[in-house]
Amino acid sequence: MASELRARDIMSGGAHCVGAHESLRDAAKMMRELGVGCLPICGDNNKLMGMITDRDIVVSCCADGIDPATVQAGSMGGRLHWIDAEADATEVLRTMEQQHIKRLPVIDVQGGHQLVGMITEADLAKNLTDEQIAEFATRVYATA
Repeated sequence: MASELRARDIMSGGAHCVGAHESLRDAAKMMRELGVGCLPICGDNNKLMGMITDRDIVVSCCADGIDPATVQAGSMGGRLHWIDAEADATEVLRTMEQQHIKRLPVIDVQGGHQLVGMITEADLAKNLTDEQIAEFATRVYATA
């Protein structure tokens, strides 16, 4: 069953973006309201341009004494990994494992390259076999 799943079957839909021109304070408030620790960053064209985590805000802003209200979210979006909504579950796992990431944006490439959802560890746990989850955990959390 799990091998037939596509990214769009696994993901949680309705991902909320923080605008690239919104402040880190706005991003933090949005995270609190949504109960999440990570948000996609979208540009003026509503296309994905990065990701920001609560840790990014704390470590790269607050810890340096910078006021999060003065920093735009778009300045924080590091290297971006995403998956096509039509990719199969094996490709989802491979991408998350190889990149050692716990959250993966899902893009509908055929539908105008729009963000349609996010895949998190909780989504994997709900949709994949115990063997797939165990292999994922071993590869993502393995220490070098």
